[in-house]
Amino acid sequence: MSELFYAVSRPILFVEWLILVIVPGKHALHMFQQNRYELRRYWPWVSGRANENASNAFLWLLVAAPWLAISYFKTNFITILITLIMLGIACAYLLQTEKKHKYIKVLVVTTRVKRQIAAMAVLDLSLIGILASQLPWQWSGALTPVLYVSNWFMMVAVAMITAPFEDTIKHYYIYLARKILKQYPQLIKIGITGSYGKTSSKNILNEILSERFYVLSTPASYNTPMGITITIREHLKAVHQVFIAEMGADKVGEIDYLTKFVQPQYGIVTSVGPQHLNTFKSIDNIIKEKMKMVENLPLSGIGVLNRDNKYIRDYSIRNNCRIVWYGIDRDDVDYQAVDIRYSPAGSSFNLICTEGLYEFTTRLLGKHNIANILASIALARQLGIEWGELQHAVSQVNYVEHRLQLKKINGYTFIDNAFNSNPEGSKMSLEVLKMMPNQRFIVTPGMIDLGEREDELNRLFGTYMVGCADTVILVGPKQTKPIREGLEASGFNMNNVMSVATVKEAFDLVYKYATREDTILLENDLPDAFNR
Repeated sequence: MSELFYAVSRPILFVEWLILVIVPGKHALHMFQQNRYELRRYWPWVSGRANENASNAFLWLLVAAPWLAISYFKTNFITILITLIMLGIACAYLLQTEKKHKYIKVLVVTTRVKRQIAAMAVLDLSLIGILASQLPWQWSGALTPVLYVSNWFMMVAVAMITAPFEDTIKHYYIYLARKILKQYPQLIKIGITGSYGKTSSKNILNEILSERFYVLSTPASYNTPMGITITIREHLKAVHQVFIAEMGADKVGEIDYLTKFVQPQYGIVTSVGPQHLNTFKSIDNIIKEKMKMVENLPLSGIGVLNRDNKYIRDYSIRNNCRIVWYGIDRDDVDYQAVDIRYSPAGSSFNLICTEGLYEFTTRLLGKHNIANILASIALARQLGIEWGELQHAVSQVNYVEHRLQLKKINGYTFIDNAFNSNPEGSKMSLEVLKMMPNQRFIVTPGMIDLGEREDELNRLFGTYMVGCADTVILVGPKQTKPIREGLEASGFNMNNVMSVATVKEAFDLVYKYATREDTILLENDLPDAFNR
Protein backbone atom coordinates (compact mmCIF):
# COMPACT_ATOMS: atom_id res chain seq x y z
CA MET A 1 0.00 0.00 0.00
CA SER A 2 2.74 2.44 1.01
CA GLU A 3 4.72 1.67 -2.16
CA LEU A 4 1.66 2.42 -4.32
CA PHE A 5 1.08 5.64 -2.38
CA TYR A 6 4.66 6.81 -2.87
CA ALA A 7 4.39 5.95 -6.58
CA VAL A 8 1.29 8.10 -7.15
CA SER A 9 2.14 10.93 -4.72
CA ARG A 10 4.40 12.75 -7.17
CA PRO A 11 1.85 12.73 -10.04
CA ILE A 12 -0.84 13.91 -7.61
CA LEU A 13 1.44 16.77 -6.50
CA PHE A 14 2.04 17.62 -10.16
CA VAL A 15 -1.73 17.85 -10.85
CA GLU A 16 -2.40 19.94 -7.72
CA TRP A 17 0.37 22.37 -8.51
CA LEU A 18 -0.90 22.61 -12.07
CA ILE A 19 -4.36 23.60 -10.82
CA LEU A 20 -2.81 26.17 -8.47
CA VAL A 21 -1.06 27.90 -11.40
CA ILE A 22 -3.85 27.58 -13.99
CA VAL A 23 -6.28 29.94 -12.21
CA PRO A 24 -3.78 32.77 -11.57
CA GLY A 25 -2.40 32.10 -15.07
CA LYS A 26 -5.85 32.78 -16.50
CA HIS A 27 -6.03 35.96 -14.41
CA ALA A 28 -2.62 37.05 -15.72
CA LEU A 29 -3.70 36.52 -19.34
CA HIS A 30 -6.93 38.40 -18.61
CA MET A 31 -5.16 41.41 -17.11
CA PHE A 32 -2.53 41.41 -19.88
CA GLN A 33 -5.37 41.62 -22.39
CA GLN A 34 -7.09 44.40 -20.44
CA ASN A 35 -3.75 46.23 -20.42
CA ARG A 36 -3.75 46.06 -24.25
CA TYR A 37 -1.10 43.31 -24.47
CA GLU A 38 1.53 45.86 -23.46
CA LEU A 39 4.17 45.11 -20.82
CA ARG A 40 4.66 48.82 -20.10
CA ARG A 41 1.04 48.88 -18.90
CA TYR A 42 0.86 45.37 -17.43
CA TRP A 43 4.02 45.51 -15.32
CA PRO A 44 3.02 48.63 -13.31
CA TRP A 45 -0.37 46.98 -12.75
CA VAL A 46 1.30 43.83 -11.34
CA SER A 47 3.75 45.90 -9.30
CA GLY A 48 0.88 47.89 -7.86
CA ARG A 49 -0.66 44.66 -6.55
CA ALA A 50 2.56 43.13 -5.23
CA ASN A 51 1.49 43.75 -1.64
CA GLU A 52 -1.78 41.90 -2.20
CA ASN A 53 0.02 38.89 -3.72
CA ALA A 54 2.61 38.91 -0.93
CA SER A 55 -0.18 39.00 1.67
CA ASN A 56 -1.87 35.96 0.09
CA ALA A 57 1.40 34.06 0.06
CA PHE A 58 2.15 35.02 3.68
CA LEU A 59 -1.35 33.93 4.76
CA TRP A 60 -0.76 30.51 3.17
CA LEU A 61 2.56 30.14 4.99
CA LEU A 62 1.02 31.28 8.29
CA VAL A 63 -1.83 28.76 8.13
CA ALA A 64 0.47 25.97 7.04
CA ALA A 65 3.41 26.85 9.32
CA PRO A 66 3.02 24.00 11.87
CA TRP A 67 2.55 21.38 9.19
CA LEU A 68 5.46 22.80 7.14
CA ALA A 69 7.75 22.59 10.16
CA ILE A 70 6.85 18.93 10.78
CA SER A 71 7.16 18.09 7.07
CA TYR A 72 10.56 19.72 6.86
CA PHE A 73 12.08 17.81 9.76
CA LYS A 74 10.43 14.49 8.99
CA THR A 75 9.11 13.23 5.65
CA ASN A 76 6.98 10.11 5.83
CA PHE A 77 3.64 8.66 4.76
CA ILE A 78 1.65 10.93 7.12
CA THR A 79 3.37 14.22 6.28
CA ILE A 80 3.14 13.55 2.52
CA LEU A 81 -0.55 12.66 2.88
CA ILE A 82 -1.22 15.85 4.86
CA THR A 83 0.65 17.87 2.20
CA LEU A 84 -1.49 16.44 -0.59
CA ILE A 85 -4.73 16.91 1.38
CA MET A 86 -3.96 20.55 2.17
CA LEU A 87 -3.02 21.25 -1.44
CA GLY A 88 -6.23 19.50 -2.54
CA ILE A 89 -8.30 21.74 -0.25
CA ALA A 90 -6.49 24.81 -1.61
CA CYS A 91 -7.23 23.67 -5.19
CA ALA A 92 -10.91 23.06 -4.46
CA TYR A 93 -11.25 26.48 -2.80
CA LEU A 94 -9.50 28.20 -5.72
CA LEU A 95 -11.66 26.51 -8.36
CA GLN A 96 -14.88 27.21 -6.45
CA THR A 97 -13.96 30.88 -5.97
CA GLU A 98 -13.15 31.24 -9.66
CA LYS A 99 -16.46 29.61 -10.63
CA LYS A 100 -18.42 32.13 -8.55
CA HIS A 101 -16.46 35.20 -9.63
CA LYS A 102 -18.33 37.60 -11.93
CA TYR A 103 -16.06 39.54 -14.26
CA ILE A 104 -16.93 43.01 -15.53
CA LYS A 105 -15.24 42.15 -18.82
CA VAL A 106 -14.42 38.52 -19.55
CA LEU A 107 -11.24 37.21 -21.12
CA VAL A 108 -11.70 37.04 -24.90
CA VAL A 109 -9.87 33.97 -26.19
CA THR A 110 -8.56 35.39 -29.46
CA THR A 111 -6.00 33.67 -31.68
CA ARG A 112 -3.35 35.81 -30.00
CA VAL A 113 -4.47 34.67 -26.54
CA LYS A 114 -4.38 31.05 -27.72
CA ARG A 115 -0.73 31.51 -28.67
CA GLN A 116 -0.04 33.00 -25.24
CA ILE A 117 -1.84 30.10 -23.56
CA ALA A 118 0.34 27.64 -25.49
CA ALA A 119 3.53 29.43 -24.46
CA MET A 120 2.44 29.63 -20.81
CA ALA A 121 1.44 25.95 -20.82
CA VAL A 122 4.90 24.90 -22.06
CA LEU A 123 6.63 26.99 -19.38
CA ASP A 124 4.31 25.83 -16.58
CA LEU A 125 4.43 22.14 -17.51
CA SER A 126 8.22 22.22 -17.76
CA LEU A 127 8.70 24.04 -14.45
CA ILE A 128 6.14 22.03 -12.45
CA GLY A 129 7.26 18.76 -14.03
CA ILE A 130 10.85 19.32 -12.92
CA LEU A 131 9.91 20.53 -9.43
CA ALA A 132 7.30 17.82 -8.74
CA SER A 133 9.67 15.04 -9.78
CA GLN A 134 12.97 16.32 -8.37
CA LEU A 135 12.26 18.62 -5.41
CA PRO A 136 12.57 17.08 -1.92
CA TRP A 137 9.16 16.65 -0.30
CA GLN A 138 9.97 18.88 2.65
CA TRP A 139 10.14 21.90 0.33
CA SER A 140 6.89 21.27 -1.55
CA GLY A 141 4.62 23.06 0.94
CA ALA A 142 6.84 26.12 1.22
CA LEU A 143 7.16 26.38 -2.56
CA THR A 144 3.38 26.32 -3.14
CA PRO A 145 2.74 30.08 -2.55
CA VAL A 146 5.67 30.90 -4.83
CA LEU A 147 4.16 28.80 -7.61
CA TYR A 148 0.73 30.35 -6.94
CA VAL A 149 1.98 33.86 -7.83
CA SER A 150 4.53 32.74 -10.45
CA ASN A 151 2.25 33.13 -13.49
CA TRP A 152 1.73 36.83 -12.81
CA PHE A 153 5.45 37.16 -13.55
CA MET A 154 5.56 34.29 -16.04
CA MET A 155 3.26 36.45 -18.19
CA VAL A 156 6.22 38.78 -18.78
CA ALA A 157 8.25 35.90 -20.20
CA VAL A 158 5.29 34.77 -22.31
CA ALA A 159 4.91 38.28 -23.74
CA MET A 160 8.61 38.50 -24.58
CA ILE A 161 8.67 35.04 -26.18
CA THR A 162 5.62 35.70 -28.37
CA ALA A 163 6.43 39.35 -29.18
CA PRO A 164 8.58 38.74 -32.31
CA PHE A 165 5.90 36.48 -33.78
CA GLU A 166 3.12 38.96 -32.96
CA ASP A 167 5.10 41.83 -34.51
CA THR A 168 5.69 39.85 -37.71
CA ILE A 169 1.98 39.07 -38.04
CA LYS A 170 1.05 42.67 -37.29
CA HIS A 171 3.37 44.17 -39.92
CA TYR A 172 2.31 41.65 -42.55
CA TYR A 173 -1.39 42.48 -42.15
CA ILE A 174 -0.69 46.22 -42.13
CA TYR A 175 1.24 45.75 -45.39
CA LEU A 176 -1.81 44.04 -46.92
CA ALA A 177 -4.09 46.84 -45.69
CA ARG A 178 -1.83 49.49 -47.31
CA LYS A 179 -2.08 47.63 -50.61
CA ILE A 180 -5.88 47.58 -50.38
CA LEU A 181 -6.06 51.33 -49.70
CA LYS A 182 -3.91 52.03 -52.76
CA GLN A 183 -6.51 50.24 -54.90
CA TYR A 184 -9.06 53.02 -54.16
CA PRO A 185 -7.42 56.37 -55.06
CA GLN A 186 -10.83 58.15 -55.17
CA LEU A 187 -11.70 57.14 -51.61
CA ILE A 188 -12.33 60.09 -49.25
CA LYS A 189 -10.36 59.31 -46.10
CA ILE A 190 -11.09 61.05 -42.80
CA GLY A 191 -9.08 60.68 -39.60
CA ILE A 192 -10.46 61.49 -36.15
CA THR A 193 -8.47 61.74 -32.93
CA GLY A 194 -8.56 63.47 -29.57
CA SER A 195 -8.14 62.74 -25.88
CA TYR A 196 -11.93 62.51 -25.60
CA GLY A 197 -14.89 62.35 -27.97
CA LYS A 198 -13.33 60.61 -30.95
CA THR A 199 -15.61 57.55 -30.95
CA SER A 200 -18.76 59.67 -30.52
CA SER A 201 -17.59 62.06 -33.26
CA LYS A 202 -16.85 59.15 -35.58
CA ASN A 203 -20.32 57.65 -35.10
CA ILE A 204 -22.07 61.02 -35.51
CA LEU A 205 -20.05 61.81 -38.65
CA ASN A 206 -20.77 58.36 -40.04
CA GLU A 207 -24.54 58.87 -39.70
CA ILE A 208 -24.46 62.39 -41.12
CA LEU A 209 -22.29 61.55 -44.14
CA SER A 210 -24.43 58.48 -44.83
CA GLU A 211 -27.15 60.91 -45.99
CA ARG A 212 -25.09 61.41 -49.13
CA PHE A 213 -22.29 58.84 -49.30
CA TYR A 214 -21.68 55.14 -48.86
CA VAL A 215 -19.53 55.23 -45.71
CA LEU A 216 -17.28 52.76 -43.93
CA SER A 217 -16.00 53.62 -40.47
CA THR A 218 -13.91 51.67 -38.00
CA PRO A 219 -16.30 49.87 -35.62
CA ALA A 220 -16.53 50.34 -31.84
CA SER A 221 -13.15 51.50 -30.55
CA TYR A 222 -11.08 49.91 -33.32
CA ASN A 223 -8.63 52.80 -33.21
CA THR A 224 -5.31 50.91 -33.14
CA PRO A 225 -3.15 49.86 -36.13
CA MET A 226 -4.62 46.34 -36.01
CA GLY A 227 -8.18 47.59 -35.50
CA ILE A 228 -7.92 49.82 -38.57
CA THR A 229 -6.17 47.04 -40.49
CA ILE A 230 -8.96 44.55 -39.74
CA THR A 231 -11.57 47.10 -40.89
CA ILE A 232 -9.76 47.70 -44.19
CA ARG A 233 -9.01 44.06 -44.94
CA GLU A 234 -12.40 42.65 -44.01
CA HIS A 235 -14.85 45.42 -44.86
CA LEU A 236 -13.52 48.00 -47.36
CA LYS A 237 -15.14 47.48 -50.79
CA ALA A 238 -15.10 49.30 -54.13
CA VAL A 239 -18.61 50.65 -53.41
CA HIS A 240 -17.40 52.71 -50.43
CA GLN A 241 -16.93 56.43 -51.06
CA VAL A 242 -15.80 57.53 -47.59
CA PHE A 243 -13.60 55.83 -45.01
CA ILE A 244 -13.61 57.24 -41.45
CA ALA A 245 -10.76 56.02 -39.26
CA GLU A 246 -10.80 56.68 -35.53
CA MET A 247 -7.20 56.94 -34.36
CA GLY A 248 -6.28 56.40 -30.71
CA ALA A 249 -2.96 56.89 -28.97
CA ASP A 250 -1.59 56.44 -25.48
CA LYS A 251 2.06 57.06 -26.27
CA VAL A 252 4.20 59.28 -28.49
CA GLY A 253 4.39 58.26 -32.16
CA GLU A 254 1.06 56.46 -32.55
CA ILE A 255 -0.95 59.19 -34.33
CA ASP A 256 2.05 59.96 -36.51
CA TYR A 257 2.19 56.29 -37.48
CA LEU A 258 -1.56 55.91 -38.08
CA THR A 259 -1.92 59.05 -40.21
CA LYS A 260 1.00 57.98 -42.39
CA PHE A 261 -0.62 54.54 -42.66
CA VAL A 262 -4.13 55.72 -43.68
CA GLN A 263 -3.11 59.08 -45.27
CA PRO A 264 -6.41 60.94 -44.66
CA GLN A 265 -7.29 64.09 -46.63
CA TYR A 266 -9.46 65.38 -43.76
CA GLY A 267 -8.66 65.36 -40.07
CA ILE A 268 -10.64 66.15 -36.91
CA VAL A 269 -9.09 66.78 -33.50
CA THR A 270 -11.89 66.80 -30.92
CA SER A 271 -10.02 67.73 -27.74
CA VAL A 272 -6.79 67.44 -25.82
CA GLY A 273 -6.53 66.81 -22.08
CA PRO A 274 -4.86 64.76 -19.34
CA GLN A 275 -5.67 61.28 -20.61
CA HIS A 276 -3.12 58.41 -20.57
CA LEU A 277 -0.63 60.49 -18.61
CA ASN A 278 0.92 57.26 -17.29
CA THR A 279 2.31 56.60 -20.76
CA PHE A 280 2.42 60.04 -22.42
CA LYS A 281 4.13 61.51 -19.32
CA SER A 282 3.12 65.12 -20.10
CA ILE A 283 0.34 67.24 -21.61
CA ASP A 284 2.91 68.68 -24.01
CA ASN A 285 3.54 65.20 -25.45
CA ILE A 286 -0.21 64.65 -25.82
CA ILE A 287 -0.92 67.86 -27.74
CA LYS A 288 2.08 67.37 -30.05
CA GLU A 289 0.97 63.82 -30.83
CA LYS A 290 -2.74 64.58 -31.34
CA MET A 291 -1.93 67.50 -33.65
CA LYS A 292 -0.01 65.15 -35.94
CA MET A 293 -3.50 64.45 -37.30
CA VAL A 294 -3.50 67.90 -38.90
CA GLU A 295 0.21 68.32 -39.46
CA ASN A 296 0.37 65.13 -41.54
CA LEU A 297 -2.50 66.19 -43.84
CA PRO A 298 -1.61 67.09 -47.45
CA LEU A 299 -1.55 70.81 -48.35
CA SER A 300 -4.88 70.29 -50.12
CA GLY A 301 -6.35 68.73 -46.98
CA ILE A 302 -8.68 70.28 -44.39
CA GLY A 303 -8.31 70.13 -40.61
CA VAL A 304 -11.37 70.58 -38.36
CA LEU A 305 -10.42 71.76 -34.87
CA ASN A 306 -12.12 72.53 -31.56
CA ARG A 307 -11.32 76.14 -30.64
CA ASP A 308 -12.88 75.76 -27.18
CA ASN A 309 -9.94 73.55 -26.22
CA LYS A 310 -7.10 75.75 -24.98
CA TYR A 311 -4.38 73.23 -25.85
CA ILE A 312 -5.56 73.04 -29.47
CA ARG A 313 -6.26 76.78 -29.72
CA ASP A 314 -2.79 77.77 -28.51
CA TYR A 315 -0.88 75.22 -30.55
CA SER A 316 1.25 76.47 -33.44
CA ILE A 317 0.30 74.19 -36.35
CA ARG A 318 3.14 73.19 -38.65
CA ASN A 319 1.07 72.82 -41.80
CA ASN A 320 -0.38 75.32 -44.28
CA CYS A 321 -3.49 73.27 -45.06
CA ARG A 322 -6.89 74.87 -44.51
CA ILE A 323 -8.19 74.89 -40.92
CA VAL A 324 -11.90 75.03 -40.04
CA TRP A 325 -12.69 75.97 -36.43
CA TYR A 326 -15.75 75.07 -34.39
CA GLY A 327 -16.76 75.85 -30.82
CA ILE A 328 -19.43 76.69 -28.28
CA ASP A 329 -17.78 79.06 -25.81
CA ARG A 330 -16.00 81.23 -28.40
CA ASP A 331 -17.38 83.23 -31.27
CA ASP A 332 -14.11 83.48 -33.27
CA VAL A 333 -14.98 80.23 -35.05
CA ASP A 334 -16.43 79.14 -38.37
CA TYR A 335 -19.24 77.12 -36.73
CA GLN A 336 -20.67 77.96 -33.29
CA ALA A 337 -23.50 76.39 -31.26
CA VAL A 338 -25.58 78.78 -29.11
CA ASP A 339 -28.80 78.61 -27.05
CA ILE A 340 -28.22 74.99 -26.01
CA ARG A 341 -31.14 73.42 -24.15
CA TYR A 342 -31.38 69.95 -22.52
CA SER A 343 -34.37 67.85 -21.57
CA PRO A 344 -35.14 64.15 -20.99
CA ALA A 345 -35.97 64.08 -24.72
CA GLY A 346 -32.52 65.29 -25.82
CA SER A 347 -30.96 68.61 -26.81
CA SER A 348 -31.60 71.54 -29.12
CA PHE A 349 -29.34 74.37 -30.25
CA ASN A 350 -28.80 77.04 -32.89
CA LEU A 351 -25.79 76.96 -35.19
CA ILE A 352 -24.23 80.23 -36.35
CA CYS A 353 -21.86 80.46 -39.32
CA THR A 354 -21.12 82.83 -42.19
CA GLU A 355 -24.03 81.30 -44.11
CA GLY A 356 -26.60 82.17 -41.43
CA LEU A 357 -28.36 80.67 -38.40
CA TYR A 358 -29.75 77.12 -38.42
CA GLU A 359 -31.78 75.25 -35.78
CA PHE A 360 -30.89 71.71 -34.79
CA THR A 361 -32.41 69.09 -32.50
CA THR A 362 -30.80 65.84 -31.37
CA ARG A 363 -31.48 62.92 -29.10
CA LEU A 364 -27.97 63.27 -27.68
CA LEU A 365 -27.21 64.91 -24.35
CA GLY A 366 -24.24 66.95 -23.20
CA LYS A 367 -22.19 69.90 -24.30
CA HIS A 368 -19.45 67.67 -25.63
CA ASN A 369 -21.93 65.84 -27.87
CA ILE A 370 -23.05 69.20 -29.27
CA ALA A 371 -19.36 69.93 -29.93
CA ASN A 372 -18.99 66.55 -31.66
CA ILE A 373 -22.03 67.33 -33.83
CA LEU A 374 -20.50 70.72 -34.72
CA ALA A 375 -17.30 69.02 -35.88
CA SER A 376 -19.31 66.63 -38.06
CA ILE A 377 -21.40 69.44 -39.55
CA ALA A 378 -18.27 71.47 -40.28
CA LEU A 379 -16.68 68.56 -42.16
CA ALA A 380 -19.91 67.59 -43.91
CA ARG A 381 -20.24 71.12 -45.31
CA GLN A 382 -16.75 70.75 -46.82
CA LEU A 383 -18.09 67.69 -48.64
CA GLY A 384 -21.13 69.58 -49.95
CA ILE A 385 -23.97 68.24 -47.81
CA GLU A 386 -26.87 70.73 -47.70
CA TRP A 387 -28.30 72.27 -44.52
CA GLY A 388 -31.65 70.51 -44.79
CA GLU A 389 -29.92 67.16 -45.07
CA LEU A 390 -27.75 68.04 -42.07
CA GLN A 391 -30.71 69.04 -39.90
CA HIS A 392 -32.52 65.81 -40.72
CA ALA A 393 -29.39 63.69 -40.16
CA VAL A 394 -28.61 65.30 -36.80
CA SER A 395 -32.17 64.75 -35.59
CA GLN A 396 -31.81 61.04 -36.41
CA VAL A 397 -28.37 60.45 -34.87
CA ASN A 398 -28.55 57.56 -32.42
CA TYR A 399 -27.04 57.38 -28.98
CA VAL A 400 -23.49 56.10 -28.84
CA GLU A 401 -23.60 53.16 -26.44
CA HIS A 402 -22.47 54.04 -22.90
CA ARG A 403 -21.77 57.68 -23.80
CA LEU A 404 -24.44 59.87 -22.17
CA GLN A 405 -27.00 57.39 -23.43
CA LEU A 406 -30.48 58.08 -22.04
CA LYS A 407 -32.17 54.76 -21.28
CA LYS A 408 -34.81 53.06 -19.14
CA ILE A 409 -33.75 50.15 -16.91
CA ASN A 410 -36.51 48.45 -14.92
CA GLY A 411 -38.58 51.61 -15.33
CA TYR A 412 -35.86 53.90 -13.92
CA THR A 413 -34.29 56.75 -15.95
CA PHE A 414 -30.54 56.32 -16.43
CA ILE A 415 -27.95 58.46 -18.18
CA ASP A 416 -25.38 55.83 -19.17
CA ASN A 417 -21.94 57.40 -19.48
CA ALA A 418 -20.13 54.25 -18.43
CA PHE A 419 -17.48 54.25 -21.15
CA ASN A 420 -14.06 55.60 -20.19
CA SER A 421 -14.78 58.65 -18.03
CA ASN A 422 -12.36 61.58 -18.29
CA PRO A 423 -11.99 64.99 -16.57
CA GLU A 424 -13.65 67.00 -19.33
CA GLY A 425 -16.47 64.54 -20.11
CA SER A 426 -17.31 63.84 -16.45
CA LYS A 427 -17.78 67.55 -15.77
CA MET A 428 -20.12 67.84 -18.76
CA SER A 429 -22.04 64.78 -17.59
CA LEU A 430 -22.67 66.53 -14.29
CA GLU A 431 -23.93 69.61 -16.16
CA VAL A 432 -26.50 67.42 -17.91
CA LEU A 433 -27.49 65.72 -14.64
CA LYS A 434 -27.95 69.14 -13.03
CA MET A 435 -30.70 70.01 -15.52
CA MET A 436 -32.70 66.84 -14.87
CA PRO A 437 -35.89 66.92 -12.74
CA ASN A 438 -36.44 65.47 -9.23
CA GLN A 439 -33.68 63.69 -7.30
CA ARG A 440 -30.38 63.14 -9.09
CA PHE A 441 -28.10 60.16 -8.38
CA ILE A 442 -24.57 59.45 -9.61
CA VAL A 443 -22.91 56.01 -9.56
CA THR A 444 -19.16 56.11 -10.26
CA PRO A 445 -15.85 54.32 -9.58
CA GLY A 446 -13.98 57.50 -10.55
CA MET A 447 -11.44 58.04 -13.33
CA ILE A 448 -8.25 56.13 -14.11
CA ASP A 449 -5.10 56.31 -16.23
CA LEU A 450 -4.42 59.92 -15.25
CA GLY A 451 -0.89 59.43 -13.98
CA GLU A 452 0.32 61.47 -11.03
CA ARG A 453 -2.71 63.76 -11.32
CA GLU A 454 -5.27 60.97 -10.86
CA ASP A 455 -6.05 61.69 -7.21
CA GLU A 456 -6.11 65.44 -7.81
CA LEU A 457 -8.53 65.17 -10.75
CA ASN A 458 -10.81 62.72 -8.93
CA ARG A 459 -10.85 65.09 -5.95
CA LEU A 460 -11.95 67.91 -8.29
CA PHE A 461 -14.56 65.56 -9.75
CA GLY A 462 -15.99 65.26 -6.24
CA THR A 463 -16.18 69.04 -5.85
CA TYR A 464 -18.06 69.40 -9.15
CA MET A 465 -20.83 67.10 -7.91
CA VAL A 466 -22.07 69.75 -5.46
CA GLY A 467 -25.30 71.21 -6.85
CA CYS A 468 -25.43 68.64 -9.66
CA ALA A 469 -26.18 65.44 -7.73
CA ASP A 470 -28.25 64.78 -4.62
CA THR A 471 -26.98 61.27 -3.86
CA VAL A 472 -23.52 59.86 -4.65
CA ILE A 473 -22.76 56.13 -4.78
CA LEU A 474 -19.02 55.38 -5.01
CA VAL A 475 -17.88 51.99 -6.34
CA GLY A 476 -14.57 50.83 -4.87
CA PRO A 477 -13.78 52.37 -1.45
CA LYS A 478 -10.01 52.67 -2.06
CA GLN A 479 -9.98 54.18 -5.54
CA THR A 480 -12.84 56.61 -4.79
CA LYS A 481 -11.29 58.03 -1.62
CA PRO A 482 -10.20 61.26 -3.42
CA ILE A 483 -13.78 61.80 -4.68
CA ARG A 484 -15.07 61.46 -1.13
CA GLU A 485 -12.46 63.99 0.02
CA GLY A 486 -13.59 66.44 -2.68
CA LEU A 487 -17.23 66.03 -1.70
CA GLU A 488 -16.47 66.58 1.97
CA ALA A 489 -14.28 69.63 1.32
CA SER A 490 -17.05 71.20 -0.78
CA GLY A 491 -19.70 70.87 1.91
CA PHE A 492 -21.69 68.07 0.27
CA ASN A 493 -24.14 66.33 2.61
CA MET A 494 -22.05 63.24 3.43
CA ASN A 495 -25.16 61.41 4.67
CA ASN A 496 -26.02 61.11 0.97
CA VAL A 497 -22.67 59.57 0.03
CA MET A 498 -22.39 55.76 0.03
CA SER A 499 -19.46 53.47 -0.81
CA VAL A 500 -19.84 49.91 -2.11
CA ALA A 501 -17.48 47.26 -3.45
CA THR A 502 -19.32 46.28 -6.65
CA VAL A 503 -21.59 47.71 -9.32
CA LYS A 504 -24.27 45.20 -8.31
CA GLU A 505 -24.35 46.63 -4.79
CA ALA A 506 -24.60 50.12 -6.29
CA PHE A 507 -27.65 49.12 -8.33
CA ASP A 508 -29.23 47.59 -5.23
CA LEU A 509 -28.90 50.99 -3.50
CA VAL A 510 -30.31 52.81 -6.53
CA TYR A 511 -33.41 50.62 -6.58
CA LYS A 512 -33.75 51.05 -2.82
CA TYR A 513 -33.60 54.85 -2.69
CA ALA A 514 -34.50 56.22 -6.17
CA THR A 515 -37.99 56.61 -7.63
CA ARG A 516 -39.00 56.25 -11.26
CA GLU A 517 -39.19 60.05 -11.52
CA ASP A 518 -35.51 60.46 -10.55
CA THR A 519 -32.43 60.37 -12.80
CA ILE A 520 -29.34 58.19 -12.28
CA LEU A 521 -26.02 59.00 -13.97
CA LEU A 522 -23.66 56.04 -14.50
CA GLU A 523 -20.24 57.65 -14.83
CA ASN A 524 -17.52 55.20 -15.91
CA ASP A 525 -17.36 51.43 -15.54
CA LEU A 526 -13.88 50.16 -14.72
CA PRO A 527 -12.63 46.83 -16.08
CA ASP A 528 -11.40 44.22 -13.58
CA ALA A 529 -7.80 45.37 -14.04
CA PHE A 530 -8.53 48.65 -12.30
CA ASN A 531 -11.45 48.02 -9.96
CA ARG A 532 -10.47 47.91 -6.27
